[in-house]
Amino acid sequence: MRLLVTSLFGIFLTLAAAGLASAAAPPGMVTLDTLSEHFAGVSFDHQLHQDLATCDKCHHHTTGETAEPQCAGCHQGRTTATVACRDCHSTQPFSAAFIREKERDRGRYHIDKPGLKAAYHRNCFNCHEESGGPTGCEDCHAKTPAGTVFYNPGSQSAKPAAGAH
Repeated sequence: MRLLVTSLFGIFLTLAAAGLASAAAPPGMVTLDTLSEHFAGVSFDHQLHQDLATCDKCHHHTTGETAEPQCAGCHQGRTTATVACRDCHSTQPFSAAFIREKERDRGRYHIDKPGLKAAYHRNCFNCHEESGGPTGCEDCHAKTPAGTVFYNPGSQSAKPAAGAH
């Protein structure tokens, strides 16, 4: 019986260690496709960016550990770690449901938290402008047919006023 318990405990430890190792290993490539109605997914080379900057440059407040003392009251000791932007930044920041949620919590610190699209772009643009990386919309993601219709209405758009540029 003792041998069985020891063997089962050993198997448990091995599986737990394997799970922790795989959970801690960052991905090489990530497809950012949350906003895929209008744009094709972005193939994001996580490994390349990981080699250029520290994790907290992009991932902030994600594990309950924070370098900012004023943030510790809410973020310290979080039991759930997250690294996905969409876990905190809404894909629909101007929806009625999201606005009602903000209104319910008047003491909320992150009342100005950007939506997912803005969060992605804020992170990317600052570094890309400094390092000469791509900054044009279609440098990173191509429009889908629905995106082309949405952003280029063609004959459906209003004509510019006389003398306007």
